[in-house]
Amino acid sequence: MGLIKTLFTNCAHPKGRMGRAMLKFMNLCHAPLTNWGLGLVDIQDEWTMLDIGCGGGATLRRLLKRSKNSMVYGIDISEESVVKAIKVNADVIDKQVFVQQGSAAELPYEDRKFDLVTAVETVYFWPNLSRCLQEVHRVLKPSGRFAIMVEVIDTNSKWTSVVDGMTAYTPDQLKTLLDDAGFVQTEIHRKKPSYATILGVKP
Repeated sequence: MGLIKTLFTNCAHPKGRMGRAMLKFMNLCHAPLTNWGLGLVDIQDEWTMLDIGCGGGATLRRLLKRSKNSMVYGIDISEESVVKAIKVNADVIDKQVFVQQGSAAELPYEDRKFDLVTAVETVYFWPNLSRCLQEVHRVLKPSGRFAIMVEVIDTNSKWTSVVDGMTAYTPDQLKTLLDDAGFVQTEIHRKKPSYATILGVKP
């Protein structure tokens, strides 16, 4: 149990050899959720987009493929994640894809920069989630969209005891938090087995 706990706690902040293994795992295993969730967003060409908690960088590539002539930014608290995301996007890094280390609580971007912000399997680990959502709201353009994609949707999930620092939220709780942060047209989309995408728009 100790080894399993150590391995999966690397979901929150990948470090070292186990962290690198987890990043490969996440790039592969998050693909179905991410592709489904992104399909719910009417992504346009030439958008400027941000993936918070970009992990191994696979979502950055998926965003790039869905929007011609786009600019895609990624941020992650983990140095290991930043290194992996840069490697995965090496052919377009600092041209169309820009990756840096940082926290969702203090996004290092100017106001009204992004058309779309995504968060795939990461809000469980955001400190002071309400503050982070206000930051997302700040960096979005008017009419910009925010897409939260989660697979753990039960507050009593066993994963919260396996992964240190993890807090699970129901889709309804996330929708309420988006509403409170000033988002409008908030929607919950669900897909079996437990996928959920919560969408919000900055007015």
